[in-house]
Amino acid sequence: MNNVQRKLENISDVEEKVIKGKKNGMLMLLVFLALMALSVFGFISSVIRAEGPGGSLAVVGIILSMLLFVVSFVSLFGLKILKPQESLVLTLFGKYIGTLKGEGFYYVNPFTTSVNPAANTRLSQSGDVNVKASVTAPSNKISLKAMTLNNSKQKINDYLGNPVEIGIAVIWKVTDTAKAVFNVDNFKEYLSLQCDSALRNIVRQYPYDISNNVEIDTTGDGIPDDGSLRGSSEVVARRIKEEIQEKVGFAGIEIIEAKITHLSYASEIAAAMLQRQQASAIIDARAMIVDGAVGMVELALEKLEANKVVDLDDERKAAMVSNLLVVLCANNDVSPIVNSGSLY
Repeated sequence: MNNVQRKLENISDVEEKVIKGKKNGMLMLLVFLALMALSVFGFISSVIRAEGPGGSLAVVGIILSMLLFVVSFVSLFGLKILKPQESLVLTLFGKYIGTLKGEGFYYVNPFTTSVNPAANTRLSQSGDVNVKASVTAPSNKISLKAMTLNNSKQKINDYLGNPVEIGIAVIWKVTDTAKAVFNVDNFKEYLSLQCDSALRNIVRQYPYDISNNVEIDTTGDGIPDDGSLRGSSEVVARRIKEEIQEKVGFAGIEIIEAKITHLSYASEIAAAMLQRQQASAIIDARAMIVDGAVGMVELALEKLEANKVVDLDDERKAAMVSNLLVVLCANNDVSPIVNSGSLY
């Protein structure tokens, strides 16, 4: 673990505290509704009594009824409803008191407030797409589901200095709500920034491909590695995941998977790189054709000598080899020429 990571972990010692045994929201709702109905009944009764004798007691009844109604109404703000895989980080007068987790109808102190600095943040990720079209106020609930961050394509120079365009998709989830809320200012923006940084840091350690047979050190321990972005995408994705996880663990985020979704040369060099790849493919194909042709010529000469079909001297062998190589290595079909004369 590097020094930066140690410093990050020492910034805050907030630990997640899960509030348990608070799924009594329905009971408390019925109680407060009954108290509100009772306060309304008491208010009306007190107003009727105020016109007759004992008006002073009626005024006290009116005040108590109004006070009971206000207290019951304010207490309703302590009711919280959570769906599966949702949580609420609660503070009371600025102090973190715990986190509600799991589906249910809860009742907590009505003066507690929920905290989620990333509630208004909208990234190109699952969980934020549907919220964009909503006109309601954003919720402070923190989703515990696995979400996908689709990082936009970036132009990065690879190990050889060639500009490449690459994009990744990162699957992540919040595992510690207290760290996510209190250790960073906005955990969604923090995650997005760390994804960009890790992507640039890893991509610059690999060439786009290994056609140039360049030996590089991508392990950090001085051992040459011939990996490439195109040929070792799984290795590159795993290293990107590990790099991101090292930075965002401090924010209570777990990286489940990272995948490369787009990889290509930048537009300004794409045509030149395509020509180079085509030339390399042609050279490899030619080398294979020549190897095969030489083998076929050797086999033909051995068969002729073994079967004693014809006795060829060195000059005739050279002419035969030349003709066979022309026929076997030519791009186009060969037009035969019948020679009625003699080499001599």
